[in-house]
Amino acid sequence: MDAWYSDHHLGHQGHTEFFGAQLLPSFELPVRAERVRDAYLMADLGRLDTPDDAGLAPILAVHEADYVEFLRGAWEAWRAIDRKHPALGMVWHAGLGMPKECPRHIEGQLGYYSMDAGCAIVAGTWTAAYWSAQCAITAADALGRGAPAAFAICRPPGHHAAARTMGGYCYLNNAAIAAERLRGQGHARVAVLDIDYHHGNGTQAIFWRRDDVFFVSLHADPHDDYPYFSGHASERGEGEGQGATLNLPLPAGTAAPQYLAALDQALDAVQASGSTAVVVSLGVDTFERDPISRFLLREGDYLQIGRRLARLPRPVLFVFEGGYATDEVGRNAVAVLQAFEGA
Repeated sequence: MDAWYSDHHLGHQGHTEFFGAQLLPSFELPVRAERVRDAYLMADLGRLDTPDDAGLAPILAVHEADYVEFLRGAWEAWRAIDRKHPALGMVWHAGLGMPKECPRHIEGQLGYYSMDAGCAIVAGTWTAAYWSAQCAITAADALGRGAPAAFAICRPPGHHAAARTMGGYCYLNNAAIAAERLRGQGHARVAVLDIDYHHGNGTQAIFWRRDDVFFVSLHADPHDDYPYFSGHASERGEGEGQGATLNLPLPAGTAAPQYLAALDQALDAVQASGSTAVVVSLGVDTFERDPISRFLLREGDYLQIGRRLARLPRPVLFVFEGGYATDEVGRNAVAVLQAFEGA
């Protein structure tokens, strides 16, 4: 299983977030991707390469053009009013619906295009997000050339980003971009299986009214955890997408037996969906010592997850998402891949 990684992500650091009513350095650190890269190389699973540059077209196939233009220019606009701090939205339009008019002022734009205060922008944010997406696109193209599986070491992550909204450390939705790329390669139906601790609300929103991408997610119960407003079992899609979404929320304290049972249910649904390619949003923030999550999976459990994922229809693209226990994140992510390949 070959993998793609770009060191452009290193420019996206020094950003901040609000956590527990405090402004803190972000938990989403460059070391996350570096640890995954190092563990992948140590496991000798395949070749590690830098991504090709497919340009903006695959990104614009998923994200709205005005949002992409905002991301490209946000840092320079912010520098005109603040040369010391990261750009971070603090005014949102919650309860008003999506407003028709985008503010001229960068502070207003930050709130217009974000769902939370978890997506600060620094000098290297756009470049990092762009090349993170290119990793997923290049890996999808490898599947199109006949590879049975591939791994995109994406940072920043993507599954909370919607068509014109950033949030939860995510700016461009790498998994959705990859799924759309696979659709363009001739797959009549693609599945996205999200196993991150947090619900992939952005991915769900992008494909909410479509039946050509089946989205299934197992995650923390949104009654009690981020992103709160998305991921309930009652959410099944809308219009042509009715029935093409499956959410399996789980309570805090979930350990391997309950988690693996839900994963089996998700895998059965993917197999029944008729999908001929699968994108796995591979988050390992389900780990018992993850600093912002409340599941209780242990290191050995990721091998069991990988063995189960081997049931998926091929080809399979793994896209790295969350995982913030930096000492273990690489081992846990790569354990999934090793067991998948070994199975």
